[in-house]
Amino acid sequence: MFKKIKKILDLSLEILVMTAMALLVIDVSWQVFTRLVLKNPSTITEELAVFMLIWVALLGSAVALNRGAHLGIDYFVGKLPIKIRIGTEVFVFLCIGLFSLFVMVIGGASLVMRTLELGQISPALNLKIGYVYLAIPISGFFLVLYSTIGLVERIIELIKHKYIISQKTEEKVSAY
Repeated sequence: MFKKIKKILDLSLEILVMTAMALLVIDVSWQVFTRLVLKNPSTITEELAVFMLIWVALLGSAVALNRGAHLGIDYFVGKLPIKIRIGTEVFVFLCIGLFSLFVMVIGGASLVMRTLELGQISPALNLKIGYVYLAIPISGFFLVLYSTIGLVERIIELIKHKYIISQKTEEKVSAY
């Protein structure tokens, strides 16, 4: 049941990122075309490109974390003994989860609500800026979800590793 829900969320997020990226490419292409060919630049394309880039970057970071493709320096971590490596990964997932929860979900939701209350509107698109900022708590939710899953997986891996080591130790002792 949980895996099915996660799969649906993963697919929805990836489709959303792909759609935003496609819109970004179309928007920037139109901006270049109107500026260079028509000699009459579009007034909304630059603002839309900035907003789409915000959404793509934030939601794309959640997709990357889910796929294990997040930017990191794993060369040194890969050289560590397995127990320390897994412990380091637990620490990293914990930090990502806590940061995402407090700063992005809670702080981002507060930012969105305040911005919508103030009624701040973008000049070219006449769009409420709160909707642009909505990318922060949404991506934060996915980062919390994926970091929690990664954290649980690493803790299970650490427990299994301890269990395997204790079994090997028992086998060595019983061999004597």
